[in-house]
Amino acid sequence: MDSLNALGRRGFLAGAALTGAAAVGAGLATMGAGPREAMAQILETGIDPKSVLAKVKKGETLNVGFAQTPAWFYKDPKTGELQGIYKDLVDLLAKDLEMKVNFVEVTFANATVGLRKGDYQVFGSSLVYTVPRGLVCCYIGPLWSKGSLAIVHKDDASKFKAIADLNRPDVTFSVNAGSSEEQRMPLLFPKAKFMAVAGQVAMAAEPVRTRRATVYVVGDNDAIAFQRRNAAWAHIVDEKHPFDKRPNTWVVRYGDEPWRAFLDMWSTYVTVNGIVQRLYDEYMEKLS
Repeated sequence: MDSLNALGRRGFLAGAALTGAAAVGAGLATMGAGPREAMAQILETGIDPKSVLAKVKKGETLNVGFAQTPAWFYKDPKTGELQGIYKDLVDLLAKDLEMKVNFVEVTFANATVGLRKGDYQVFGSSLVYTVPRGLVCCYIGPLWSKGSLAIVHKDDASKFKAIADLNRPDVTFSVNAGSSEEQRMPLLFPKAKFMAVAGQVAMAAEPVRTRRATVYVVGDNDAIAFQRRNAAWAHIVDEKHPFDKRPNTWVVRYGDEPWRAFLDMWSTYVTVNGIVQRLYDEYMEKLS
């Protein structure tokens, strides 16, 4: 009996040693693995193979939708190169996931439509939160929050000292079609008139420049960058007090929970780490 017990103990110890060696080997393999190899292990624990996150394992291309807006996602007028705070963040995300990126340009009017059709897996421009948008696409983060500022022609600067001065029947707002301003401004300025301009965001400023409209409203940092480049005619009303502050971040389709959860935590990381703030400061200095 004692000899059998001894054999049993020796067998147990040998098995434990082999198990420990295997565990150490697996640990070393994991330490040497890149994000894609590590993600492959996660996929085995429950990520839906249909999820965008599962494409990391396959090395597929990430399609990113964008609409041009100053500071956040825009083409350099001289080189045509894509630049911006969120453009740089997309590049960082692609590097972290070891994925190639294909950029798909759209307008804000059809941004959520393209996302729901599957033209891209994430809309990477600065999309300000509204309830109607939140009902059809899933906001992540947020990566940032911003208010709005109003731009008028410098010849009208003396007429409008405060935002409340714009709530008049003789004031016409020019807003970008499909933008959050198109939905929000009529609620905030019920006495004013409105016109929507299709195309990229900055095109809505043209009616103000030509005096066909009174005011152009856009995000606070966008307004500052725009005014600095168009100081010959543009004036910001009460620049130090942005109004109607809301999150502006990325969106994904509803239903892909692993992808949303990953981006939520990744956005928390780049925010807490100070990466978003650093990029914001760099681009605002560059565009000022």
